[in-house]
Amino acid sequence: MPDMPAHTAADLRTDHAGETGAIAIYQGVLATARDPALRLFAERHLVTERQHLHAIEAWLPPQQRSRLLSLWRLAGFVTGAVPGLWGSKAVYATVEAVETFVDRHYEDQIRRLSAQPALSELRQTLLACQADECAHRDEAAAAQAQWQPGRALRAWCTLVGAGSHAAVALSRHL
Repeated sequence: MPDMPAHTAADLRTDHAGETGAIAIYQGVLATARDPALRLFAERHLVTERQHLHAIEAWLPPQQRSRLLSLWRLAGFVTGAVPGLWGSKAVYATVEAVETFVDRHYEDQIRRLSAQPALSELRQTLLACQADECAHRDEAAAAQAQWQPGRALRAWCTLVGAGSHAAVALSRHL
């Protein structure tokens, strides 16, 4: 594994924390949702998020990982469990909101890595993760295409987006 700049390690720390949280989101959905189609959606996505976590762990040594992983697990679980209680519309809207943020987050990193040829394999790893996250976003968007979210669901998704931004900011340093 090539040496990487401190800012790249910080980016990977945010990715590791994010994938940890994503696993917990789907675990939260599975803990509360009863709709078989929604549970299948969550189970499939959970497998992918676990693969992403393992891919990031291959690049990020344990001593460089976030010290707040317990917090990200709890926050992720709540982020999945609450909409799981509300129903499939809320879960799909939440997943779309999270994955929209994740797509932009990965895109910023991929762009920066373009200038670092020694880290081209890492760039490819992140491109693969980003493609999966975009597929998750698009699947969630298609599943709720016929619905118009109400005020409470829009507020929840705004909160989820703001929480994602805050989690990245904290994870860069802790």
